[in-house]
Amino acid sequence: MALDGVEITWLGHSTFLIQTPEGKELLVDPWVASNPSCPDEFSDVSPDAILMTHGHNDHIGDVFDIADRCDGPIVGIFDLTTWLGFEGVDADKLVGMNKGGTVSLDEHGIDVDVSMTNAHHSSSFTTEDEELVYLGEPAGFVITFSTGDALYIAGDTCLFGDMEWIGELYDPTVAILPIGDHFTMDPQQAAFAADLVGVDEVIPCHYGTFPLLTGTPDELEEELDELGDEDIDVVVLEPGVSKSW
Repeated sequence: MALDGVEITWLGHSTFLIQTPEGKELLVDPWVASNPSCPDEFSDVSPDAILMTHGHNDHIGDVFDIADRCDGPIVGIFDLTTWLGFEGVDADKLVGMNKGGTVSLDEHGIDVDVSMTNAHHSSSFTTEDEELVYLGEPAGFVITFSTGDALYIAGDTCLFGDMEWIGELYDPTVAILPIGDHFTMDPQQAAFAADLVGVDEVIPCHYGTFPLLTGTPDELEEELDELGDEDIDVVVLEPGVSKSW
Protein backbone atom coordinates (compact mmCIF):
# COMPACT_ATOMS: atom_id res chain seq x y z
CA MET A 1 0.00 0.00 0.00
CA ALA A 2 1.21 3.50 -0.81
CA LEU A 3 0.96 4.95 2.72
CA ASP A 4 0.05 2.02 4.94
CA GLY A 5 -2.19 3.09 7.84
CA VAL A 6 -2.25 6.79 6.86
CA GLU A 7 -5.39 8.88 6.31
CA ILE A 8 -5.32 12.23 4.47
CA THR A 9 -8.22 14.68 4.60
CA TRP A 10 -8.30 17.70 2.30
CA LEU A 11 -9.67 20.81 3.99
CA GLY A 12 -9.67 22.88 0.81
CA HIS A 13 -6.98 24.93 -0.93
CA SER A 14 -3.64 23.64 0.45
CA THR A 15 -4.73 22.64 3.95
CA PHE A 16 -4.59 18.96 4.87
CA LEU A 17 -5.19 16.93 8.00
CA ILE A 18 -2.93 13.87 8.02
CA GLN A 19 -3.52 11.02 10.45
CA THR A 20 -0.48 8.83 11.15
CA PRO A 21 -0.67 5.05 11.55
CA GLU A 22 -0.62 5.67 15.32
CA GLY A 23 -3.61 8.02 15.15
CA LYS A 24 -1.81 11.36 15.59
CA GLU A 25 -3.07 14.29 13.50
CA LEU A 26 -0.79 16.64 11.57
CA LEU A 27 -2.32 19.83 10.17
CA VAL A 28 -0.51 21.14 7.08
CA ASP A 29 -0.89 24.88 6.35
CA PRO A 30 -3.39 26.02 9.00
CA TRP A 31 -6.06 27.94 7.07
CA VAL A 32 -9.47 26.70 8.16
CA ALA A 33 -11.96 29.17 9.70
CA SER A 34 -11.16 31.84 7.10
CA ASN A 35 -10.72 29.33 4.25
CA PRO A 36 -13.80 29.54 2.00
CA SER A 37 -13.32 25.92 0.90
CA CYS A 38 -12.97 24.40 4.37
CA PRO A 39 -16.08 22.71 5.79
CA ASP A 40 -17.36 24.34 8.98
CA GLU A 41 -16.87 21.21 11.08
CA PHE A 42 -13.09 21.57 10.73
CA SER A 43 -12.92 25.25 11.72
CA ASP A 44 -12.00 24.37 15.32
CA VAL A 45 -9.60 21.52 14.55
CA SER A 46 -7.13 20.67 17.34
CA PRO A 47 -4.17 18.86 15.76
CA ASP A 48 -1.27 17.15 17.48
CA ALA A 49 1.21 19.07 15.30
CA ILE A 50 1.22 21.85 12.71
CA LEU A 51 3.42 22.04 9.59
CA MET A 52 3.73 25.29 7.61
CA THR A 53 5.16 25.45 4.10
CA HIS A 54 5.37 29.27 4.02
CA GLY A 55 3.89 32.44 5.43
CA HIS A 56 1.19 33.56 3.01
CA ASN A 57 -2.21 34.20 4.59
CA ASP A 58 -3.87 31.43 2.57
CA HIS A 59 -1.53 28.97 4.31
CA ILE A 60 -1.14 30.26 7.88
CA GLY A 61 -4.18 32.52 8.20
CA ASP A 62 -5.49 30.73 11.31
CA VAL A 63 -2.20 29.65 12.86
CA PHE A 64 -2.54 31.81 15.97
CA ASP A 65 -5.93 30.39 16.97
CA ILE A 66 -4.98 26.81 16.15
CA ALA A 67 -1.64 27.10 17.94
CA ASP A 68 -3.55 27.65 21.19
CA ARG A 69 -5.39 24.36 20.60
CA CYS A 70 -2.28 22.42 19.58
CA ASP A 71 -0.19 20.92 22.39
CA GLY A 72 2.45 19.58 20.03
CA PRO A 73 5.14 21.02 17.75
CA ILE A 74 4.61 23.81 15.21
CA VAL A 75 7.13 23.23 12.42
CA GLY A 76 8.29 25.66 9.75
CA ILE A 77 11.28 27.44 8.33
CA PHE A 78 13.29 29.29 11.01
CA ASP A 79 12.30 32.82 9.98
CA LEU A 80 8.59 31.98 10.12
CA THR A 81 8.67 30.23 13.48
CA THR A 82 10.81 33.02 14.96
CA TRP A 83 8.22 35.59 13.87
CA LEU A 84 5.42 33.51 15.37
CA GLY A 85 7.32 33.57 18.65
CA PHE A 86 7.58 37.36 18.46
CA GLU A 87 3.82 37.44 17.90
CA GLY A 88 3.06 35.46 21.04
CA VAL A 89 3.03 31.79 20.05
CA ASP A 90 4.48 29.61 22.81
CA ALA A 91 8.18 29.28 22.04
CA ASP A 92 8.26 25.78 23.54
CA LYS A 93 6.01 24.59 20.71
CA LEU A 94 7.99 26.14 17.87
CA VAL A 95 10.33 23.95 15.83
CA GLY A 96 12.29 26.13 13.41
CA MET A 97 14.31 24.34 10.76
CA ASN A 98 15.64 24.91 7.27
CA LYS A 99 15.92 23.22 3.90
CA GLY A 100 17.90 20.00 3.91
CA GLY A 101 17.20 19.42 7.58
CA THR A 102 15.18 16.61 9.14
CA VAL A 103 13.50 16.72 12.53
CA SER A 104 12.06 13.78 14.42
CA LEU A 105 8.82 14.41 16.27
CA ASP A 106 9.31 11.34 18.48
CA GLU A 107 9.95 13.41 21.58
CA HIS A 108 6.48 14.88 21.10
CA GLY A 109 4.93 11.42 20.90
CA ILE A 110 4.52 11.55 17.13
CA ASP A 111 6.33 8.79 15.25
CA VAL A 112 7.28 10.69 12.10
CA ASP A 113 10.36 12.35 10.62
CA VAL A 114 9.85 15.66 8.84
CA SER A 115 12.37 16.67 6.16
CA MET A 116 12.29 20.15 4.64
CA THR A 117 12.76 20.41 0.88
CA ASN A 118 13.11 23.27 -1.54
CA ALA A 119 10.23 25.16 -3.15
CA HIS A 120 10.24 28.15 -5.49
CA HIS A 121 7.69 30.78 -4.50
CA SER A 122 7.62 33.68 -2.01
CA SER A 123 6.72 33.98 1.66
CA SER A 124 5.31 36.95 3.55
CA PHE A 125 2.39 37.92 5.77
CA THR A 126 0.23 41.02 5.58
CA THR A 127 -0.59 42.37 9.04
CA GLU A 128 -3.78 44.18 10.06
CA ASP A 129 -1.83 47.43 9.61
CA GLU A 130 -1.15 46.42 5.98
CA GLU A 131 2.51 45.84 6.72
CA LEU A 132 4.19 43.16 4.61
CA VAL A 133 6.42 40.99 6.81
CA TYR A 134 9.08 38.85 5.11
CA LEU A 135 9.02 35.32 6.54
CA GLY A 136 11.96 33.51 4.99
CA GLU A 137 11.77 31.23 1.99
CA PRO A 138 8.98 28.83 1.06
CA ALA A 139 9.56 25.13 1.48
CA GLY A 140 8.14 21.68 0.95
CA PHE A 141 8.13 18.67 3.26
CA VAL A 142 8.69 14.96 3.12
CA ILE A 143 6.93 13.17 5.97
CA THR A 144 8.31 9.71 6.70
CA PHE A 145 6.01 7.56 8.80
CA SER A 146 6.82 4.73 11.21
CA THR A 147 6.15 2.25 8.39
CA GLY A 148 8.94 3.75 6.31
CA ASP A 149 6.43 5.11 3.77
CA ALA A 150 6.96 8.73 2.74
CA LEU A 151 4.66 11.55 1.60
CA TYR A 152 5.97 14.52 -0.42
CA ILE A 153 4.20 17.85 0.11
CA ALA A 154 5.52 20.24 -2.51
CA GLY A 155 4.04 23.43 -1.06
CA ASP A 156 3.43 26.38 -3.34
CA THR A 157 6.01 26.08 -6.09
CA CYS A 158 6.78 26.01 -9.78
CA LEU A 159 8.30 22.97 -11.42
CA PHE A 160 12.03 22.51 -10.76
CA GLY A 161 14.42 19.77 -11.81
CA ASP A 162 15.66 18.92 -8.31
CA MET A 163 12.31 17.24 -7.67
CA GLU A 164 13.95 14.21 -9.25
CA TRP A 165 16.54 14.20 -6.45
CA ILE A 166 13.79 14.50 -3.84
CA GLY A 167 12.30 11.35 -5.32
CA GLU A 168 15.61 9.51 -5.34
CA LEU A 169 16.56 10.53 -1.82
CA TYR A 170 13.27 10.04 0.04
CA ASP A 171 11.38 7.65 -2.28
CA PRO A 172 7.89 9.02 -1.56
CA THR A 173 4.96 7.01 -2.86
CA VAL A 174 2.38 9.83 -2.72
CA ALA A 175 2.76 13.53 -3.56
CA ILE A 176 0.54 16.51 -2.76
CA LEU A 177 1.04 18.95 -5.63
CA PRO A 178 -0.49 22.35 -6.46
CA ILE A 179 -2.17 22.57 -9.86
CA GLY A 180 -4.05 25.87 -9.89
CA ASP A 181 -1.69 27.93 -12.10
CA HIS A 182 -1.10 31.71 -11.73
CA PHE A 183 0.61 31.43 -8.32
CA THR A 184 1.91 27.83 -8.60
CA MET A 185 2.36 24.99 -11.05
CA ASP A 186 -0.36 24.34 -13.60
CA PRO A 187 -1.53 20.78 -14.39
CA GLN A 188 1.15 20.29 -17.05
CA GLN A 189 3.96 21.25 -14.69
CA ALA A 190 2.42 19.14 -11.92
CA ALA A 191 2.39 16.13 -14.24
CA PHE A 192 6.09 16.64 -14.95
CA ALA A 193 6.67 16.98 -11.19
CA ALA A 194 4.89 13.70 -10.47
CA ASP A 195 7.00 12.03 -13.15
CA LEU A 196 10.25 13.45 -11.75
CA VAL A 197 9.48 12.45 -8.16
CA GLY A 198 8.32 9.02 -9.30
CA VAL A 199 5.26 8.63 -7.08
CA ASP A 200 2.38 6.18 -7.42
CA GLU A 201 -0.35 8.65 -6.50
CA VAL A 202 -0.89 12.42 -6.68
CA ILE A 203 -3.30 14.47 -4.60
CA PRO A 204 -3.89 17.83 -6.33
CA CYS A 205 -4.44 21.01 -4.32
CA HIS A 206 -4.37 24.82 -4.56
CA TYR A 207 -7.09 24.90 -7.20
CA GLY A 208 -10.70 26.01 -7.35
CA THR A 209 -10.59 28.27 -4.30
CA PHE A 210 -10.59 31.47 -6.35
CA PRO A 211 -11.36 32.18 -10.03
CA LEU A 212 -7.65 32.81 -10.76
CA LEU A 213 -6.82 29.18 -9.91
CA THR A 214 -7.96 27.56 -13.13
CA GLY A 215 -6.16 24.20 -13.17
CA THR A 216 -8.28 21.06 -12.70
CA PRO A 217 -7.64 17.42 -11.74
CA ASP A 218 -9.02 16.31 -15.13
CA GLU A 219 -6.33 18.36 -16.85
CA LEU A 220 -3.70 16.78 -14.58
CA GLU A 221 -4.88 13.31 -15.60
CA GLU A 222 -4.73 14.29 -19.27
CA GLU A 223 -1.20 15.63 -18.89
CA LEU A 224 -0.05 12.47 -17.12
CA ASP A 225 -1.48 10.42 -19.98
CA GLU A 226 0.43 12.63 -22.46
CA LEU A 227 3.65 11.80 -20.59
CA GLY A 228 2.89 8.09 -20.62
CA ASP A 229 2.34 8.06 -16.86
CA GLU A 230 -1.12 6.48 -16.90
CA ASP A 231 -0.09 4.35 -13.90
CA ILE A 232 0.14 7.41 -11.64
CA ASP A 233 -3.26 7.68 -9.95
CA VAL A 234 -4.79 11.11 -9.40
CA VAL A 235 -6.61 11.06 -6.07
CA VAL A 236 -9.33 13.70 -6.32
CA LEU A 237 -10.73 14.72 -2.93
CA GLU A 238 -13.55 17.07 -2.08
CA PRO A 239 -13.02 19.38 0.93
CA GLY A 240 -13.68 17.37 4.07
CA VAL A 241 -13.23 14.02 2.32
CA SER A 242 -10.49 11.57 3.29
CA LYS A 243 -8.37 8.94 1.56
CA SER A 244 -7.13 6.01 3.67
CA TRP A 245 -4.54 3.39 2.80
